[in-house]
Amino acid sequence: MPKPKARKKAVYTPPQKTQQVKVSPRWLAPTMVAAWIIGILWIAVYYIAPSSVPLIKDLQNWNLLIGFVFIIFGVVLSTRWR
Repeated sequence: MPKPKARKKAVYTPPQKTQQVKVSPRWLAPTMVAAWIIGILWIAVYYIAPSSVPLIKDLQNWNLLIGFVFIIFGVVLSTRWR
C-alpha cells in the first residue's frame, strides 16, 4: 500500500507582538468617583435644602447644570480608565 505524502508546508505561527499594557494614572479613579459623588450631592442638596445654602439659593436652576457637568466629567474620565 502506498504511503500518503507528508505535508511540506510549515505550520503557521502568528508573529509575536510586543504589546505594552496601558496603565491608568493613579489619580484617575479617585477623581472619577469624586466627580460622580460631587455631582450627585450637588443635585441632592439643591432639591433637599435649596433655601438654607446661600450659594445654591443664588444659582437657582443652574444647579442642575453644575451637578450634571460633574457627573458627565466623571463619565468622560471613566472612558480613559484602563
